[in-house]
Amino acid sequence: MKEQILVNITPQETRVATVEDGVVQDIHIERSTHRGLVGNIYLGVVKRVLPGMQSAFIEIGLERAAFLHIADVIEQRQHPNEELRIERLVHEGQPVVIQVIKDPIGTKGARLSTQISIAGRFLVFLPQETHIGISQRIENNDERDRLRARLESLLPSHHLGYIIRTSADHATDAELLADIDYLNLIWADIRQKSQTQPPKSLLFQDLSLQLRTLRDMVNSETEEVLVDSRENVQKMREFAQAFVADVFPRVQHYSGERPLFELYGVEAEIERALARRVNLKFGGYLIIDQTEAMTTIDVNTGGFVGHRSFDDTIFKTNLEATHVIARQLRLRNLGGIIIVDFIDMDNDTHRNAVMDELQKAIGRDRTKVTVSNFTSLGLVEITRKRTRESLAHVLCEPCPTCQGRGQIRTAETVCYEILREILREERQFKAREYRILASQNVIDMFLDEESASLAQLVDFIAKPIYLQVETAYTQEQFDVVLI
Repeated sequence: MKEQILVNITPQETRVATVEDGVVQDIHIERSTHRGLVGNIYLGVVKRVLPGMQSAFIEIGLERAAFLHIADVIEQRQHPNEELRIERLVHEGQPVVIQVIKDPIGTKGARLSTQISIAGRFLVFLPQETHIGISQRIENNDERDRLRARLESLLPSHHLGYIIRTSADHATDAELLADIDYLNLIWADIRQKSQTQPPKSLLFQDLSLQLRTLRDMVNSETEEVLVDSRENVQKMREFAQAFVADVFPRVQHYSGERPLFELYGVEAEIERALARRVNLKFGGYLIIDQTEAMTTIDVNTGGFVGHRSFDDTIFKTNLEATHVIARQLRLRNLGGIIIVDFIDMDNDTHRNAVMDELQKAIGRDRTKVTVSNFTSLGLVEITRKRTRESLAHVLCEPCPTCQGRGQIRTAETVCYEILREILREERQFKAREYRILASQNVIDMFLDEESASLAQLVDFIAKPIYLQVETAYTQEQFDVVLI
């Protein structure tokens, strides 16, 4: 498998795409005006404690107060069997060192934790803990025990907590020790700032996207990291040389005339990832609807008729959909609850095969994902950890015409609203005449299909009604002017 990481950098934004064997697998975008907050550490101030919700609102200098739940308080995590109360742990006006674990999404403020974690190349430092954890991606128990014993041999007897990342498997002792020193320096700087900086101060900001790419995304399968900015190639090489030396030779400057993302088809993939419909190779398709609460994915056979039985057609469509669904979750960075409505299958063997294939396809995701089996209604529930905004939330905004509904009222419906509005106005104000200001489609409807309705109203109120096209109006917009 040939894996490449493409980095497209402009002064306004950084975009990173992972390409495997010529196929785009995931896309990350970070804008200079709106960098993600996940991983940032602040000296917050408790604004309000909500005992009924066992949570608190914390001011960290953002437009909206951030949210801290009892489950994310370090004392509760250290004593999971005890029922601690939020009002006994924090109080209004109290300064508290907290870390952002979820970006503000939609109308929700940032989600916080008082459990601090600082990511390095091979380790994640947990300065409030004393245990050593292992990445869940390392499944072999012997390998987990070996890595834990190896790290413990490098640490003093009374050490703080760490999580061993998958990349640590190939790290030397010197590299692990360098990572430990680097993380300890960061923590010492955070502690010093927390005692000297004013409330709502930023104590630590995670690396920029291009540097996080080198730290977190490059692995043994990555052949090269192509960067289209000469200035940033130098910065990335300097970071790699200091902290991820094995990555240094793979950071290359792309100097071709054709834009990097266009050459590898990433621009077209971004366009497709914003569409509601995703076509499958053999004629089927997916319909993906994203809401604030959850995402639904509907699988359809479309034009795929297969060559054998109808059951076989359904099975092959569902099987193909599993890989496309897993890839779309990564491309669109969909998080939270995802409900997949596969085409109904009566054959248990087929259902099990589809489930196995879905688990296999999702297993490649860097983000934590859990998959539940088919429900009695034939639905599959997927939960994917949501920390940052989805691709659509980053690149798009609600349509000003439909306000995000995805549909608008028909011209006929608007005509009837206008007629009712004129009746209301006539009963209240008794104007001499009326003027309707509306879009071209609505005025055309009044002049054609609804001309009789308008004439009836003119006769009923015994007042003239004039029509005027407003080209700037959307189909739902109108004004009734009283003269």
